[in-house]
Amino acid sequence: MKHFNAVKETIGDLKADVAGMVIAASADIALIVDRDGAVLDLSYGEGDFRIEGSDRWRGRFLRDLVTPESLGKVERMLAGAAANERPRWRQINHHAKPGDIPVQYLALPLTTTGHYVVIGREMGTMALLQQKLIMAQQTMERDYERFRHAETRYRLLFQISGEAILVVSARTGKIVEANAAASRILGHQKGDLVGQNFFSGFDEKSTDDIHSLLEQVRTGGTCEDISVKRSDNAHSFFMSANLFTHHKDGLFYLLRLKPVEDSESASMVPRAKARIIEVMEKSPDAFVMTDQQGIIQAANRSFLSLVQLVAEQQVLGQSLDQWLWRPGVGLNVLLGTLREEQTVRLFSTSIRGEMNAVTKVEISAAAATRGDETCYGFVIRDVERRFKGIGDFEKDAGGSSESMTELVGRVALKDIVRETTDVIERMCIEAALEMTHDNRASAAEMLGLSRQSLYVKMRRYGVGEFNSQDRD
Repeated sequence: MKHFNAVKETIGDLKADVAGMVIAASADIALIVDRDGAVLDLSYGEGDFRIEGSDRWRGRFLRDLVTPESLGKVERMLAGAAANERPRWRQINHHAKPGDIPVQYLALPLTTTGHYVVIGREMGTMALLQQKLIMAQQTMERDYERFRHAETRYRLLFQISGEAILVVSARTGKIVEANAAASRILGHQKGDLVGQNFFSGFDEKSTDDIHSLLEQVRTGGTCEDISVKRSDNAHSFFMSANLFTHHKDGLFYLLRLKPVEDSESASMVPRAKARIIEVMEKSPDAFVMTDQQGIIQAANRSFLSLVQLVAEQQVLGQSLDQWLWRPGVGLNVLLGTLREEQTVRLFSTSIRGEMNAVTKVEISAAAATRGDETCYGFVIRDVERRFKGIGDFEKDAGGSSESMTELVGRVALKDIVRETTDVIERMCIEAALEMTHDNRASAAEMLGLSRQSLYVKMRRYGVGEFNSQDRD
């Protein structure tokens, strides 16, 4: 703080009202306090700065109007004014809602009255600017951190990529960056390619083709891959190019090289996969692919025919359980086995179509996992023809051993046992009902069953008629 050189000569004796006007005009807020720190009077400058509740400050101690961390500053400020020390600005915070109000204060003694004048400058605007500056700095730091991580990931992917990649300056034609794969297939040590002229290693025709390719990329933005040949080792490559701009260094080409022999062998894989898909689509056996919950994601035409539908969209998003003969049982068994064993072989069940046609089938399935996603593929084979003999056996009241032995080799033993057991149960129930003249209590006693068990089996096999009194 610099004082006037000739105060008395230039200013003279200031009257109290003039001094008050000077103090009010030079401060955002000014306080007159006594020796004990009690507020005797206050004034505001011409700005919009106001502290809520300050009209009730008169008679209160200044230390009661500030936040706890500012108490020591208030005491030191008033003590320094009492000792005529060189005045210092101190930031003091006042209680307010929704947040504290920072004010920079300076205390000066009034020698004629023994009071102190406390001049304050509003710091809210300054604090807001400082807060915005800090936020901007933090945003810059976060952006820089993201940029640094992105650059690290880019360089890591660039170097570990199995595809040869080079960055070439459009202005000089020199190689700016090259990954390990590029150095390997071009016959150089790692790092030797950087700074070399990219066009120098190719034969004359390939050099002309490369220039044409780059010119096409520069003018049109897109191009088709071309075949180029090295002059030193006679290796041939497929080359593709993209153009990108660096804000400081100008235009660059991103070039990718792929040996012709690798491209041919790699291209065989997609063609083979495509053929597998085509074969599965035309397969006479039904094929359906689901997610881990059994929701259908793809199905071939044979599956659509089996469930009596015409368009794949009709089954997509539906549960396979919708068409199984035992809903809620068969699919749970299949999915549980797939989760544990990854494969299922010859699971016997039935498919019920939309028109209620029931077809006996065998299901084989496998699980395929890629990353965190797992899907299940089901091959469903119609085996209805194998069970025609069982229907003939059901018609044969005698159920001779010849009828059963004719099924061996055509039907699995467990299926023969299950189906023949059902036939025998139905025949016995019908015979018991006939012998008891449809007296179901007597028929149940004759068969050694409870009445409820008899009703369950009658419903299962469609035997007899039921009325409202027949309940399980």
